[in-house]
Amino acid sequence: MNATAPTLGIFVNDRPHALAGAATLKGLLGELGLADKRGVAAAVNGEVVARGAWESRLLAERDRVLVIRATQGG
Repeated sequence: MNATAPTLGIFVNDRPHALAGAATLKGLLGELGLADKRGVAAAVNGEVVARGAWESRLLAERDRVLVIRATQGG
């Protein structure tokens, strides 16, 4: 029997993104290589999620995630 994990369709910065099964915001940011980076902010469906809540914030089908990275420069 060949079972595949169901996928979850969300949007990250307005681009479609597929996740395998149930996922958290921290898991998504880890997949993107951003979970442990400084200067990263995230919002889900227009609501900012504090870094301390990333691990418990579950993502649902069609959620819209906005990821912002602070940069330096001039």
